[in-house]
Amino acid sequence: MIRPLHIIWQRFLRPMLQRPSGLQVAALCRREGASGPEVLLVSSRGTGRWIIPKGWPIRGLGSAEAALQEAWEEAGVRRGDADTEPCGTYTYHKRLAGGLAIPVETLVFPVRVKEMSDSYPEVRQRKRVWVSPKSAAEMVGEPELKQILLKLQS
Repeated sequence: MIRPLHIIWQRFLRPMLQRPSGLQVAALCRREGASGPEVLLVSSRGTGRWIIPKGWPIRGLGSAEAALQEAWEEAGVRRGDADTEPCGTYTYHKRLAGGLAIPVETLVFPVRVKEMSDSYPEVRQRKRVWVSPKSAAEMVGEPELKQILLKLQS
């Protein structure tokens, strides 16, 4: 009896519990500032921590297009060029309405920002700031995202 339970655990239950439950897309918005490259961070709505614009995939849009849509809604990026391939991924735990936290894998798409707007859907819900990649890496909490940001510094 123990052997079949062990097989079920190893082949089915354990992998399901360890892999991320969801997939999100994120926009790593960049521009050239007076002192070098800058990235755009926004505050999260719940905790106010610094993050990059991200959200769930959007039906009818490719992943890079959905990331660009999130950059508009959360940060006011009116026009930008998004790479079609992600520059990296990171995992974090998203707290759901009931308090349960689920692991989410996030695909990060570089976006070259061409135009910003001061009026956008979540303007009253978030702060935004342009900082160097090094400063951004110090401000975000996710270790894998820190590494992606630090690669931009060089």
